[in-house]
Amino acid sequence: MSNLFDRIKNTVMADLNDALDNKEKKNPISLLNQYLRESENEAKKVEKLIERQYFLKEEFARELKKTEFMAEKRCKQAEIALQANEHDLHQIAIDEEAMYKTQALGLREAFTEASNQLEVLEKKHREMKMKLKDMHIKRLELMGRENVIKVTKKMNRVLDDSIVGKANVRFEETERYMDHLEAKINSGYDMSMFDSRIHELEKGLKNEETSIK
Repeated sequence: MSNLFDRIKNTVMADLNDALDNKEKKNPISLLNQYLRESENEAKKVEKLIERQYFLKEEFARELKKTEFMAEKRCKQAEIALQANEHDLHQIAIDEEAMYKTQALGLREAFTEASNQLEVLEKKHREMKMKLKDMHIKRLELMGRENVIKVTKKMNRVLDDSIVGKANVRFEETERYMDHLEAKINSGYDMSMFDSRIHELEKGLKNEETSIK
């Protein structure tokens, strides 16, 4: 039964991967945008870690300063107790001075390690930011190429022989129709001028006849 479920699971995952592959091929810019978003989110996480590392470094520095101060203080107090023949207080001061010096040694090592780690993190963060910048530039380049491809496809459709041929036929039909209208209008204008001239001539002849009578 488990083998059957495994086969079903593998089949479903294979189909899903194929669908994702086809989607990536159809829309690579969308996939790149997804990668950028994920990378930017990771960069923000790294920035928070770097801020935390700064905080830890400063904490180590503060604790180191306090510990060194206490070690020096106990050292002076031990001298004062010794001068006052307070052997118990002298021993306590010496013991605590040694303890603070041990703590200071550990804190100094921790501060140095935190500082070195911070430099490494900052360097990697700068590299990450540069890679993100490169990805943004690459996305712009790909968007430009994608736009050129889309425009070229549209232009090719317009310049296709069948479309251009239909357009030319339509233009020729329109041009013939306009020529026909112009000829008809011009013909009507010529007839009108002809009738007008004949009418004037007829009036002139009638006037001459009237004057002769």
